[in-house]
Amino acid sequence: MKTMHSKGYEFRVSDISNREVGFTPPRTFARRFSASQAVMKRIDLYGKLNGHEGCVNTVEFNDTGDHLVSGSDDLKIMFWNWEAKILKFSYPSGHVDNIFQTRIMPFTDDRNIVTSAADGQVRLGEILENSHVETKRLGRHEGSVHDLAVEPGSSRIFYSCGEDGFVQHFDLRSNSATKLFCCSLFTENIEQSLSSLRLNAIVIDPRNPHYFAIGGSDVYARIYDIRKYQKDASSNLDSPVNTVCPHHLINTHDVRITGLAYSSTSELLVSYNDELIYLFQKNMGLGPTPLSIKNEDLSKLEEPLVYSGHRNSRTVKGVSFFGPNDEYVLSGSDCGHIFIWKKKGAELVRVMVGDRHIVNHLEPHPYLPVLATCGIEKNIKLWAPMSNNVRPLPHDLEEIMESNRQGREDHSRVTLTPDVIMHVLRLHRRQALAYIERRYNRGEIDSDEEAEGEAFFAGFSDGDVSSEEGNARKKREQGNDLIPEPKIIVPVRTSIRKDSGASSGLGVVPPMMFSSSDGSTELLKTSLLLRFSASDVTM
Repeated sequence: MKTMHSKGYEFRVSDISNREVGFTPPRTFARRFSASQAVMKRIDLYGKLNGHEGCVNTVEFNDTGDHLVSGSDDLKIMFWNWEAKILKFSYPSGHVDNIFQTRIMPFTDDRNIVTSAADGQVRLGEILENSHVETKRLGRHEGSVHDLAVEPGSSRIFYSCGEDGFVQHFDLRSNSATKLFCCSLFTENIEQSLSSLRLNAIVIDPRNPHYFAIGGSDVYARIYDIRKYQKDASSNLDSPVNTVCPHHLINTHDVRITGLAYSSTSELLVSYNDELIYLFQKNMGLGPTPLSIKNEDLSKLEEPLVYSGHRNSRTVKGVSFFGPNDEYVLSGSDCGHIFIWKKKGAELVRVMVGDRHIVNHLEPHPYLPVLATCGIEKNIKLWAPMSNNVRPLPHDLEEIMESNRQGREDHSRVTLTPDVIMHVLRLHRRQALAYIERRYNRGEIDSDEEAEGEAFFAGFSDGDVSSEEGNARKKREQGNDLIPEPKIIVPVRTSIRKDSGASSGLGVVPPMMFSSSDGSTELLKTSLLLRFSASDVTM
């Protein structure tokens, strides 16, 4: 087949001639053109939307693609004409902590915007005829609410998932939320099986809206059939119809899911914290109880496609498809770059600098080859095929990818999962409190020499950080949708062996130090100190 080249473009002559004589509809030709790699390699910065006073955590185009809504740590919702780079209006959300998600309800003339935040609230902003905005709380989770999912084709129904493990159903025709179920951990330990999963992501299959997937603080993406639930969590147990997980991550405890995305053909993208991105076909499921699958059955299943090169560690990052038929996969990275892969074959086609620090969220336009991205910086960046020249991959791409790979490997050796931390805290709480009381009653703090052979670990502060106001202040100081990590005091390069401790999956403790002004290690009086014997510590 003959092709035509012009400054990097490559088209089949038959495609162009068929368009000219009318055999190919304009929309079909436009979709093929938008999905071409030549267009992808010309994407460049179109502009910035400035106005927020804090990190921008979420952006979304409306259905028609002419407007964009954003939410930020400044607790404001902003509504933009992105093409003209004009702010149309903004309003205070009513949240008291960082906004994590905004959704424009379809078929409402962009007048209903639902939001969620670190304060656990799910809120509605109603745009009135007089340009005023009324906000109200629709529901609440115990803990942050990272994601919302709108039922396709519905102007009233959407779902939320929170760190309390609950999935909630909302109907704007009513004034209350309904808890569907609480998601539980997969474990053979009966006590641990009662522990809820902290949820980060929820997504509805656009091809079959009866199914939705959720992911959180373990390695399994769970798929549910909404028809099984009667909108009453008291009578409905956590019962997924299927689960997916890369085979090498089954039964691991130091990896969690931060982002999910469905394609138009029901493929499921799963992005893991400090791991990689995986694409699952419908026939790759492990069934509703993945721990019961036999090795011989597992070996018969096809492995998912893998997308690598980025790093997803410091924040709760999303993942997206891109292109008229989901031809590409998008992700942000801790290195501040935007990564774009071809979905088929996982070839890396673009790497662009998207933020001076971290790129968290990428939102594709509903039908144009346009992206909106946000991260640690206080603006929204818009990307379109603006460049006159084909943009090559960065000359230092190998160094970028190697640095990200090394960071993932290093972090995998120095991460304690929150579940393990809480388990250890429960086991040692009484002993630790008694130890602290003895030390402070004596009015002594042992020196490093006196404490030789022991490692001291500072857990969670006794301060009023559990209150709504305390959490708001703490997370605003962190400045982003950061994955919470415990504050731990250990000597540099000190670690806990994986075979120590009562819980499997106990990994290596991050080598973080707290120092006083004179450089000596400071044991925080407001922290819970845990003691481990020297036999459990390696140097």
